[in-house]
Amino acid sequence: MSTHFRDEAVSREPEPPAADAPFPDMVWIPGGTYWRGSDHHYPEEAPAHQVTVSGFWMDRFTVTNMQFARFVDATRYVTVAERPLNPADYPGARPELLVPGSLVFRKAPGPVDLRDISHWWAYVPGACWRHPEGPGSHLKGRGRHPVVHLAYEDAEAYAKWAGKALPTEAEWEKAARGGMDRKEFCWGDELTPGGKHLANTWQGEFPWQNLREDDFEGTCPVGSFPPNGYGLHEMAGNVWEWTTDWFQARHTGNKGKACCIPVNPRGPPQPDGSRDPGLPAVNIPRRVLKGGSHLCAPNYCRRYRPAARSPQPVDSGASHIGFRCIVRPAAS
Repeated sequence: MSTHFRDEAVSREPEPPAADAPFPDMVWIPGGTYWRGSDHHYPEEAPAHQVTVSGFWMDRFTVTNMQFARFVDATRYVTVAERPLNPADYPGARPELLVPGSLVFRKAPGPVDLRDISHWWAYVPGACWRHPEGPGSHLKGRGRHPVVHLAYEDAEAYAKWAGKALPTEAEWEKAARGGMDRKEFCWGDELTPGGKHLANTWQGEFPWQNLREDDFEGTCPVGSFPPNGYGLHEMAGNVWEWTTDWFQARHTGNKGKACCIPVNPRGPPQPDGSRDPGLPAVNIPRRVLKGGSHLCAPNYCRRYRPAARSPQPVDSGASHIGFRCIVRPAAS
């Protein structure tokens, strides 16, 4: 059965003339050199270093449920979370977990040990993009919310169908900064300038107390918060976003040499070093997520910043992971 949603358009300057954009609701991200990463936050963000990227177009918003539904209607695509699992890929896993499903966030009843993510994450059989909280949940009223529970290959399949691509980590971070180099957030150096929340994040004590000072608990519709300097919405918070780079524990950097600034870096060419050293028996590589999510909180995960990054196994999504696409100009 087809799933239909009413679309809405949101536009904002600056960008090239609309005729130049390859698809509606894409904005131009000018090329140039910027400072990537941070030396003042989490270890994996260091060292801060300069990189150069060429200009490209990027979706104003993360891909929504209604957009992904059109893709599925057109192609009959089945996401990874909806497919049977191969036990050989998950040595030692309990049999009841070797069924189609995905990770779903569940608020804890009270303060818990933040070193144990099982207090708030649960593998839920039947959870997928159509059923974000598991069987019985639905997308009614969430057509313009980001699609979630997508593995990397799901996001890549959508991008290819749409005539687009997924961004590299360097491209994504350039876009998220909105022209504001070396600032902590997409909008400047204050998390809540003038007391105003500019992203869908967690206020209160994670994972049990969400004060909802930003008016949301869980994902919010795209376009709910002001755009950054390039016209992109929700480049911080709401949902993490896939990039094409294999994860490595630290940036390579350019050792402070102006002569060695990387141009259009694309991360390690092979996934070998991206596997989780804490799970040596699980041979599943990880790619870089960017942007943080509605679950990021000051007491647990201050990753609602352009420099922040997180490793994610390519075979799985979760209820707080989405994506957006880009288009690179054809080579002249």
